[in-house]
Amino acid sequence: MQKRKASLVTIAMPLMLSLLCAAQSGKVESIGPLTDNAVPDQVRQSLEAKGYRITLDDPKPSCELWLRKGVPAQANKNTELAYPQFAESTLLGVIHFSQAAADFRGHTIPSGFYTLRYELIPDDGNHLGVAPNRDFVLAIPAQSDLDANATFKFQELVTMSAKTAGTKHPTALSLPPADKPSPGTVARDDQDHWIFSTHLTLASGEELPFALIVKGTAQQ
Repeated sequence: MQKRKASLVTIAMPLMLSLLCAAQSGKVESIGPLTDNAVPDQVRQSLEAKGYRITLDDPKPSCELWLRKGVPAQANKNTELAYPQFAESTLLGVIHFSQAAADFRGHTIPSGFYTLRYELIPDDGNHLGVAPNRDFVLAIPAQSDLDANATFKFQELVTMSAKTAGTKHPTALSLPPADKPSPGTVARDDQDHWIFSTHLTLASGEELPFALIVKGTAQQ
């Protein structure tokens, strides 16, 4: 009887571990170029020829993501930032939500295509403790963002992004630090954040580790 129980435990343990890993990891599929006319042609031409389809804890894909090729970078030694290489308002990619989603503040993002531009949380008392780091991308309705190389002042970008959720606040997705280049993976952390990890190719040809919280809100 004892041997039978031991055998059942031996069989059950790998199954439980497998189910646990499946609950913590989603699925990333490689997809072709972005061709939808909902995104301006000049922006589409700035993107990599392949994208990512990301599926989390729902059978339906959570989102599709295309990253910019040859991302402009700057020499910035600010070690307080996760991505000091990027100038504020730099276009990093385009995301598509086939169904309503939510940003890092919990604001609703309607289904559709959005450009993602790099921005920093203001370093002031009003935003203290919002996130562990200041690095974010702001989601902007793609049809209103016509030029991949355009640059915007902070308030201009906030106004553009606020149209996404129809609030006074920009629609923001958090960029946590990334350790090493990845071919494209997604996993859930202990704060219930789904983090997509890959690499961005800079204009210099360097591959920069990159991570984006595609689902999950700030801890209250």
